[in-house]
Amino acid sequence: MKIRSATPEEAPLIAELILELALFEKAPESAQASLADISEAFFCDHPAVFCNFIEDEAGLVQGFAIWFLNYSTWTGTHGIYLEDLFIRAQARGKGYGKAMLRHLAALCVERGYHRLQWWVLDWNTNAIEFYQGFGAQLMDEWTTMRVEGVALTRLSVER
Repeated sequence: MKIRSATPEEAPLIAELILELALFEKAPESAQASLADISEAFFCDHPAVFCNFIEDEAGLVQGFAIWFLNYSTWTGTHGIYLEDLFIRAQARGKGYGKAMLRHLAALCVERGYHRLQWWVLDWNTNAIEFYQGFGAQLMDEWTTMRVEGVALTRLSVER
């Protein structure tokens, strides 16, 4: 297997994998990013989000990781926030997910980052067990918060 960065010509493949992920997560209506959105975000002059593909021995893309940098005020360093890790159904159980996580962990170590962090759906017990198997910890004391849509607009204009 091989891990490599996505190229601008592969924006349609990123979109395809995002839709596959949304279907897996039972939320296909949430996958609204256009090809223009993807191209602009990943392949602009100074991207803030990155995509790595993982290929099988035949060179076929079997999954991807979408990630960006975060920052820890405790450690004073950046970390990698893994927005999405998705391995196609036919490729699961073959080590692709672990290889991608190893790749991102190696980037963290190489660059002096102290954390690799992500969310996992609470119903995805297979993924939770997989992650815990190599030392990932559930952050039970934290609750995810989000402001979006009308609430985001309202918050932006409140004084």
